[in-house]
Amino acid sequence: MTRRHLSGWRRRGSGETAVYTARCSEHESELLRSIVSSMCELLTERADSAPPDDLATLTGIRSGHSSTPTDATLGRLLPDFHRPDQDDQLGCDTVNGDLNGALRSLNEPLIIDDKLAAAHCLLDTVPIGGGEITLTAAQADQWLTAINDVRLSLGAMLGISEDTPDELDPDHPYAAHLHVYRWLTEQQWLLVEELIG
Repeated sequence: MTRRHLSGWRRRGSGETAVYTARCSEHESELLRSIVSSMCELLTERADSAPPDDLATLTGIRSGHSSTPTDATLGRLLPDFHRPDQDDQLGCDTVNGDLNGALRSLNEPLIIDDKLAAAHCLLDTVPIGGGEITLTAAQADQWLTAINDVRLSLGAMLGISEDTPDELDPDHPYAAHLHVYRWLTEQQWLLVEELIG
């Protein structure tokens, strides 16, 4: 399957006035809007399902879940702050699960906010039905965040590893998903190249 570009990212101008442009087809627009919207729904459901916290109510400081998501996709988007396999690197004798839970409860709402802000920036700047995309440098950074988050989501679903082939048999149930993952990886790299160009 041939990979498609958003007609290539181009930098126009320089310094703070630089913008980054590309053209997307109707199909590419629908694809981006669909997968990013799905990720937003997943993150919003996670945020909305956080248990009520009396201290948060009193202080006005939001709190989130203290437990790791059971869904693999959310687990990849919202990983633990510390994993048991990091003990040797950090010189820890034991992992304090309570610490992970407390850090997650305090920080997860802010992390979700940041991910949703990046996703909404992408959704706001992808023309419905296709057309030209024009981004400021700040918006381009948001795009990179949103694309990376979608890649993480797809990668968790696909079990991406060094052994994953470039393409799967067309009859494989995840063939199209892997193609989208590779396409997003390419788009991310092309935009990065323009930003650092």
